[in-house]
Amino acid sequence: MIDNISKFLIEQYSNDFAAWLLGDAISLTTINPTELNVEPIRADSVMLLQSSTVILHTEFQTFGDETMPFRMADYYLRLKRKFPQQTIQQVVIYLKKTNSNLVRQERYVTPVMTHQFRTIRLWEEPVEVFLRTPGLLPYAVLSSAADKESVLAQVVNQLERIADSREQSNLVAATSILAGLELEEQTIRQLMRSPAMRESTMYQSILREGRTDGEKTLVFKLLTRKLGSLSLEITAKVSNLSLERLEALGESLLDFTSITDLETWLG
Repeated sequence: MIDNISKFLIEQYSNDFAAWLLGDAISLTTINPTELNVEPIRADSVMLLQSSTVILHTEFQTFGDETMPFRMADYYLRLKRKFPQQTIQQVVIYLKKTNSNLVRQERYVTPVMTHQFRTIRLWEEPVEVFLRTPGLLPYAVLSSAADKESVLAQVVNQLERIADSREQSNLVAATSILAGLELEEQTIRQLMRSPAMRESTMYQSILREGRTDGEKTLVFKLLTRKLGSLSLEITAKVSNLSLERLEALGESLLDFTSITDLETWLG
């Protein structure tokens, strides 16, 4: 969920992120990570944006990951192969405060190569950075400011001034969810009593995704309990089903007696 919010924000407000991360509010367009496939890659937290001269590769992380240095080097080489003329800027953005040294990794080193990338730990960033532009407002509570409730109140005040109702509702939803990394749910509700969140297209999308993930987990549990281990092919087919089809499978599987029944149902 957090990954999806950050990907939504940087895509919708790429100029705001470019001003923050590149020092220049240039226009950026999205690159689909699958364009870089040489072999399967982990793309759930990746955002790739480009201008005519620069590519901005960001990864949003809630916690540290010991594989991050290799992944950044791997992505750099893939990007450089496909876009040899463009400058590549890589930034890992850590959202939740931790004492782990993993969030301070900035190099991938082997005996014959060294690759460098940037890291940003939001809890070390001044709050002013996130109060300047709409696209960064949802991150203000995660900054170095000590009084998180006061910061959220400032953000709410700015959100209320946004005239476009859809933009406002999406930013309210993003702010509410990201604030949950620092504040209690009751505190967030008290400070953000707005119907705009319920009207948010992004919030509704997150709810639908949550329902789909929950349904998928339940269906897999029922299938393996009833039919045993599933092949990779069947697992992939079930994983790609829509929420409606997952619900239908959840009802139909009660009558299955063998893997053949499932294969027939999947077509």
